[in-house]
Amino acid sequence: MIHVPDVRATVEWYRQIGFEVVATYGDETGDNFSFAIVSFGETQVMFNTGGETSDKRRREVDLYVYTDNVDEIYESLKERVEVVERPHDTFYGQREVILRDLNRFWITFGQ
Repeated sequence: MIHVPDVRATVEWYRQIGFEVVATYGDETGDNFSFAIVSFGETQVMFNTGGETSDKRRREVDLYVYTDNVDEIYESLKERVEVVERPHDTFYGQREVILRDLNRFWITFGQ
């Protein structure tokens, strides 16, 4: 579970980069999400209220998501999100790209 300052904004940001919304919870009108679940393939992530945005000196969350094609993700998102590291091969055999979300948390897509 990742605590974020604005669950609705976070869910929308993740939805725009390819995550699917599994469930949201909040007030009866739906105007104020307090909790949500999103998925990317088999990976599910939960967001809850009460968190703060990271600053440039620290990164409080490193989310790792497995995918079939890091390069496709990079090409489709490079103009819309902050790229921390372009696609690269790691010493442990993964191909990865690292992005930063709207809360300045890191998302690594690994293949």
